[in-house]
Amino acid sequence: MTRYAANRTEIDQAARKRKLRSLGGLAAALIAIALSGCNDHAAAPITRAAIVRTEIVQPRDRQASVTLTGEIQARFRTDLSFRVSGRVLARHVDVGAHVEAGEILALLDPAEQQADVDAATAAVAAAQSQLRVASATFERQKALIASGFTTRTVYDQAQEGLRTAEGALEAAKAELGTSKDALGYTALRADAAGVVTARNLEVGQVVQAAQPVFSLAQDGERDAVFDVYESLFFGDLDDSRVSLALVSDAGVTANGHVREVSPAIDAKSATIRVKVAIQNPPAAMTLGSAVAGTVKTKSQQQIALPWSALAAMGSKPAVWTVDPATKMAALKPVTIGGYEAREVLIKAGLKPGDRVVIDGGKLLSVGQAVKYEGDRS
Repeated sequence: MTRYAANRTEIDQAARKRKLRSLGGLAAALIAIALSGCNDHAAAPITRAAIVRTEIVQPRDRQASVTLTGEIQARFRTDLSFRVSGRVLARHVDVGAHVEAGEILALLDPAEQQADVDAATAAVAAAQSQLRVASATFERQKALIASGFTTRTVYDQAQEGLRTAEGALEAAKAELGTSKDALGYTALRADAAGVVTARNLEVGQVVQAAQPVFSLAQDGERDAVFDVYESLFFGDLDDSRVSLALVSDAGVTANGHVREVSPAIDAKSATIRVKVAIQNPPAAMTLGSAVAGTVKTKSQQQIALPWSALAAMGSKPAVWTVDPATKMAALKPVTIGGYEAREVLIKAGLKPGDRVVIDGGKLLSVGQAVKYEGDRS
């Protein structure tokens, strides 16, 4: 019985070994099949050409424009002031008034200057009297020395007295003229026709000589003044022609040219003051009017592409190009010359005749086959 049990155990163990060997062979076969399938897939990948939109680039004459807002100002502006001190007696004009050359703008109390004129007039009269006496004395001494009844010393003293009296009269007359001028300076007059743009005095106010009391914008030539950012000067602008139009009425237009560019940058606004001389300004372009000025860049050959064509190669801009022979995509770095609302301007990196992908380049890879408009399906 014991021998039978032992034989039975050996038979069962042998059967299990055969079964395990069978399962191992099956597993090895399945693994081999799986590996064979993977190798077949890697060796023969399924590729499809990407469908894109392309464009053959050609440089075109392009002329960009820049529009800024400025203000109409007079070419010549004058700060008017009294040439003598005094109390303001009357004011005849206000801001915005148009005045003519020589028109009286304000008056000072002339009492002090009138007193100076009166004193100078009296001094002239006294000098004239002294001159008459000195002249008579000299004529008498002249007659006496001819007959030998006087000395040479007395004659010379009489002659010197005459010259002194003549000089005193001339000085008195000059003082009278100065006093009359000062009296005339109590009336402030416009030195040219124009518009009063500022006023800094009131009746009864005491003003000092040379203190600005009025600002006058003279009639005649007009400028459009703009505050321009420094970066605009880096462009190749054609400043020989500036188109101007009123902001309030675009139908009122004029032409001009850049007359003056400030040599310094404003520290507060970081802008440069530019003055444009207006040619034949229309009457509607009054002082202080807001005006839009447009200047164009000089015409130049540039390649323009839509924004969708722009890609990147690392941190640098690039575009996808297509080799016409192999129909393969390649990434080419470019230099950007400027940006516009719908287009990007290419400064360098492309040449005329290159085929550039303008749509569908986001999923492309280098060396990938592409199909673009015009290809057969």
